[in-house]
Formats: sequence, structure tokens, C-alpha cells
Amino acid sequence: MIKTYYFASLALALAVSAASCSSDYANGGSDETSGNANANSTILTGEAGRLEFPKVRNDGHSMVVVHYTDGYGLNYSVEWDCEKRAQRWTCYAMYNANSVTNWNRNNWKNATWQGKQWHSDPFQEDPDLPEYCRTTLSDYRGSGFNRGHICPSADRLCSMDANGQTFYLSNMQPQYYNFNAGLWEKMEEQVRSWNRSSFRDTLYVCNGGTIEDYGATKGVMGHTSSGLIVPRYFFMALLCKKGDTYKAIGLWAEHINADHSSDKLSDYAVSIDELEQLTGIDFFCNLPDDTERRVESISSDNAIRAWGLR
Repeated sequence: MIKTYYFASLALALAVSAASCSSDYANGGSDETSGNANANSTILTGEAGRLEFPKVRNDGHSMVVVHYTDGYGLNYSVEWDCEKRAQRWTCYAMYNANSVTNWNRNNWKNATWQGKQWHSDPFQEDPDLPEYCRTTLSDYRGSGFNRGHICPSADRLCSMDANGQTFYLSNMQPQYYNFNAGLWEKMEEQVRSWNRSSFRDTLYVCNGGTIEDYGATKGVMGHTSSGLIVPRYFFMALLCKKGDTYKAIGLWAEHINADHSSDKLSDYAVSIDELEQLTGIDFFCNLPDDTERRVESISSDNAIRAWGLR
């Protein structure tokens, strides 16, 4: 059974909290919140207290959708803005138990999933979003943009369900092909290179595209003919836990219709503090305050060295 929770209001959060329990999500989901003034409210269920979560919006039109799979627990979570019909971020954790390979994307060429026979990638509406605010396949058709994964398909190969859920359109943003298959793919591959037991116990990831202006950041490039927001920038916020130590780094890239896959990723590295100033998102808010300040304020140069980024 695949479980999905979402919360859009305090009342719904209370209902979901009563229905869920900590055994629903396992290894890799630490919820360290002691000495933390800006942690997500525990009313928003235990999921919102996980370390991969940024600060959840309480603006009346954003909701968080949490996707689960049998055997591997929480797959990923999405903050969805119903007014904008766009995802603000997708967050997830990577650790040994969910980094095994039991599925291949090529398997979709002849697979039955969720009652349907598939002959290619199972792109589809997210069934757990209200119909009025979902994005649809027709929204992308003829738009000139790819359906760009935010949680990559290749990060979720532990099961058919885990991989299939990454094809929900709630986990997509419009991306130029050259960006999607170039720099963004290179960034995704770099994250997977860090996803090894010698480097991490758990890797916490929060990815997204800018869907609004914030400060000096003009976040929206434009809109598709169907009204989808086209982000001007894409980002990754990464937190690595190894033993009792933490380190963090951000990646920030302009959404350009050109192949920049030969660029050095170190040129795109920023501190988490810098990434927060660019996006308006409070990343890794569930860390204890002292730890959060320390790992987020490290300079991009020091983060590049700590992560071995080139």
C-alpha cells in the first residue's frame, strides 16, 4: 500500500498528525529539534520535523504532499503552491537502505503500475493533489520545455513505486532541454557521487526552481502558453550527516537554454546562507540552532573544499 499525506491548513495538519505515527518513516529521518527556535511545528506531523525539510509555508495556499512506499518508507515530499500551480521544492533523504537498485527506468517499457500498462516513462498527474490546482500533461504539450525532474528518477531506484512516484508532475518544473540534459543532469550526477557510505550516513536534499521574486532575485522567467511558471533559477540545498558531524552546500544555477555541462560545478556553489537570501527559503530549519548557524554560514570556498567539489 502506498501512503500519501498532505497538509494545507492547521485543521488538516491536526487530522494527519492524529493518523500518522513515527514508525511510518525509518532510517535516515532524524528529527533533531532541541534548542531550535525556527523548527517546523510538530503539529504538521512528524514528517515536517525531518532534517531534509525546509521551513514550511503557512500562507493559506501552499500544501505539502508526502509520498510513501511499502518497504522504503518516505519517498519524497513536495511543497505545492495551489495559487501558482507550481512546486516550490522537493525534499528527500538518501541513505544505504533506500539507495539500493531494484528497478531500472527501462523497465517502464513494459510494466503495469497503478492499474495501467506503461510502455514508456509514467509521467502523470499527482493523484494526491486537488484536481483544481494540479498540472497536467497537456500543460507541457507543445510548450517547448521538458518536464524536468526535481527529485531525479535515478535517485529512486529501490522499487517500482519509488521510481514511479518521481514521475508525478508535482515533482516537475518546466526546463529547457539544454539545461535539463546538461547542467542540471551534471548537478544530479554530482549528488549521486556523494551518495556513498564512505561519504555520508545520510544525505538530505532539497531541490527546486524559483517560482516568485524574493529580494533582488527575479525568480520568474516567464510562463508557458498554458500558464505554467518557468523558473529563472534552479537550486539544490544539501546537508551531509556523517557520524556526529554535519556539513552543507548549495548549488545555484540560472536556467539558460544552452549546454553548460562542461562548466565546473564549483562555479555554481554557494553557502546555504547565500541560498536562503536568494530564494527566501529557510533550509534545514530542523537542525539545532547552533548546528544550523555553523553549517549554513560556512563560505562557499570552504564548502567546496569540504565536499571535494571541482
